[in-house]
Amino acid sequence: MAKKVSRVYELREVVYAKERWALLNELRGIALQLMEVLRTKGVEVIVHGSLARGDVGPKSDVDIFVPEVLPSYIIEEAVLGEGIQISKRELTQATPAHTVKAIAHIDDRIKVTFPMLPLRRKEREFYRFGGEAGVAELRGGRRVPGVDKRLMMIVPMEYGHYEFSVVQNSVEAARLIGVSAEIVKERIRVLTRRDEIGRTGIYYKEELGDGDSFESKFSDRISKDPSLRRLIQQRGMEFKY
Repeated sequence: MAKKVSRVYELREVVYAKERWALLNELRGIALQLMEVLRTKGVEVIVHGSLARGDVGPKSDVDIFVPEVLPSYIIEEAVLGEGIQISKRELTQATPAHTVKAIAHIDDRIKVTFPMLPLRRKEREFYRFGGEAGVAELRGGRRVPGVDKRLMMIVPMEYGHYEFSVVQNSVEAARLIGVSAEIVKERIRVLTRRDEIGRTGIYYKEELGDGDSFESKFSDRISKDPSLRRLIQQRGMEFKY
């Protein structure tokens, strides 16, 4: 049900059924097990999106993110050392202006993502924008506010959550999440454009072979892509390939 609370925005309350709470607990349990494995190797990790906010659905993924650049063998050995199989490994880059990310897929629903270059401030804030939670939050059953793909601000409550559109309320959304108004406005622009013209695809995606390392494939990509070399230079970095 929706109720008018001010001239600025309208709140909508969403009450979760027991099945939704059960799904949230199940997915968080899966995520926490893998996050704990990575933390034993000194890898700090988060989950983001609906798993952090709590508004999970049947299509929700377990997407674990490592926000710093680390040698890929640390992450892969930590996972494989627990007997967890990696079904697919790939490199992706959303646009030429974004960092390349490595993804280790456990299965179709579970994956570990980490950057191959240090994240810019706005790239890091992207995860906070959607809501992010660490091991402490998952252990304590805490949920965090964040914005979903509909551009609705999700604010967790005991009964579920309340939500409101961030399109006319970007400043309030930025305050609640703790990010810059700049990133909120950028995400509004990107997601609104996606709704208008449909998904625009991804700039680069490549699956690794059995003998490839993430670093060797990334180095090969640098040698072939001038825009990636420019990106590295713009970030004041040197990279030998």
